[in-house]
Amino acid sequence: MSKNLPEQAFAPLIAPLGFYPVVPDARWVEQLLQWGVRTIQLRCKRADDADLALQVRAAVAAGRAIPGAQVIINDHWRLALTEGAYGVHLGQEDWAALPDPEREALRASGMRLGLSTHTPEELALAHAAQPSYLAIGPVYPTTLKVMPYEPVGLERLAQWAQQAAPYPVVAIGGISLERLPGVLACGVNGVAVVSAVTQAPDPHRAVALALGLFQRLKLGTSESEQ
Repeated sequence: MSKNLPEQAFAPLIAPLGFYPVVPDARWVEQLLQWGVRTIQLRCKRADDADLALQVRAAVAAGRAIPGAQVIINDHWRLALTEGAYGVHLGQEDWAALPDPEREALRASGMRLGLSTHTPEELALAHAAQPSYLAIGPVYPTTLKVMPYEPVGLERLAQWAQQAAPYPVVAIGGISLERLPGVLACGVNGVAVVSAVTQAPDPHRAVALALGLFQRLKLGTSESEQ
């Protein structure tokens, strides 16, 4: 653990968040891992209880099979805890509703915790939780779900990413591949996408383009080194 982090902080990430697709089922998780993506969130919203358990189990198993993979489960922290998941991502309301014993159980498990933030007040609350990373968004307008928050925009994203230190930040919300360079220039640790992959005409090509672009922009590689 970094010496700058509080003693009771959640376990740190094992790698930068990087290119971070958010997908609806374990088949997507398995496919993206095969394509070279190493940070993925399973956000399974429409499954019944039995199918949800199967989806979480399959996603966790797929992540365990790939060295360096960071497969994160959205919302369903009890299932994630049961399956020994790498990490869980929660909204502000979900985190606020957890009693202290359950929060401590999550910390003690070694699972990573990501928390969503949409305002300076939420950023401060999430920071106090000592998570593994923070999500900031929506950066741009998104049509995937109704958001009661106005878009953050790039200027505020850069400011809030600095305020989130020492915790890594993933940007999310309305981010297309074309917008990726501008978002990365804000000093974030990762960029989460949904429709840019799951609704792409050719998801494999979209992932290859994104991974290549991210590599060049973050690590300074050139076209000849790809």
